[in-house]
Amino acid sequence: MAEARYHAKILPFHEQFEAAVNMLKLHGNYREFSEFERLAGRFPYAYDHQRGREIIIWCNNDYLGMGQHPVVLNAMQDAVRRMGAGAGGTRNIAGTNHPLVRLEHALAQVHGTEAALVMSSGYTTNATVLATLAKGLPDCIIFSDEQNHASMIEGIKQGRAQKYIFQHNNVKHLRMLLEKAPANAPKIIAFESLYSMDGDMAPIAEICDVAEEFGALTYLDEVHAVGLYGATGGGLAQAQAQAPRISLIQGTLGKAYGLMGGYIAGNASVIDYVRSFAPGLIFTTALPPAVAAGAMASVRHLQSSNAEREAHQHAVAYTRAALEAAGIAIMPAAQAHILPVIVEGAERCRAVSNALMEQYGLFVQHINAPTVPEGRERLRITPTPQHTEEMAQQLAAALKEMLNRA
Repeated sequence: MAEARYHAKILPFHEQFEAAVNMLKLHGNYREFSEFERLAGRFPYAYDHQRGREIIIWCNNDYLGMGQHPVVLNAMQDAVRRMGAGAGGTRNIAGTNHPLVRLEHALAQVHGTEAALVMSSGYTTNATVLATLAKGLPDCIIFSDEQNHASMIEGIKQGRAQKYIFQHNNVKHLRMLLEKAPANAPKIIAFESLYSMDGDMAPIAEICDVAEEFGALTYLDEVHAVGLYGATGGGLAQAQAQAPRISLIQGTLGKAYGLMGGYIAGNASVIDYVRSFAPGLIFTTALPPAVAAGAMASVRHLQSSNAEREAHQHAVAYTRAALEAAGIAIMPAAQAHILPVIVEGAERCRAVSNALMEQYGLFVQHINAPTVPEGRERLRITPTPQHTEEMAQQLAAALKEMLNRA
């Protein structure tokens, strides 16, 4: 009898959750996860377990293929043999393993900062650090670009500071908002160097000019740029000689570096404050030694090697050329290695993506609302050095055919 009452109580919640998911499906925004197995040494090929065949992935964030690089795999295998699999706990209990400490030193060196701090993911880093900074600065005001990532928005929300949202990459609007704010209030300008959905870049120097004029801290998300740009892979701020002007850089180990984890790099006192007060660091299990060792190997390799960056830019150039020659319009804002192709309408975008997969074995995930605005649905193409010119030509021809059909 007690069991029956229990089920009667939870049923309405179950129905509400099911209804919410059904609404996503109705509007074409339901997220479907494809089950792939990346093939070591054969990237960008993967095995599709749902269809039982090999495919080519065209929407991967392992931008340089470092997740398959021998120097990374060897470092991870060696760390597993020496230290086992898990971290053993949080950073303050048992998880501050030696490879993790070395990784932080390497990241600080890459960015030319006093210190760095590694966390479990880029999302966790943004959400935790922005909230922790806001809570540590009484009467803090945060100025946030309107296209900032969900993790930054979450961190700003959790920090409960007053916030102003400035128009995307609009320094004039940012200045207007700063002029309205109390002169003596602590201020943080939070923005990204490279925006992942449109592929456009922030006016970093101009934002730094305004920040210095109004005494604001700058918090720069470089997750789609670290490893890819700059003399040592320090990102767009480094490539544009603006890195010393940035108060705090946030990066990831899960994209160009090919592993997982997030980090911040900056002034030692700020890093120590975050280390001491950030719940997302204090109460989360540390990165396993093998992951930290692999990440450090990747960071060190890309710190001195430009071969991967040059090959990447070459691949982006010939993929862009192939798409444009096929009459496929890439978003005009795209300035870097992310090539978004607008396919308006959630169902149409999904249909084109599915057709590429079913007929050609080409995986380009459709990006629908709420990740992008309704009516701005897109395919997000990210070439890597491992995508050949022949592959690019195949993608362009297949996509042209699917767009004409849809």
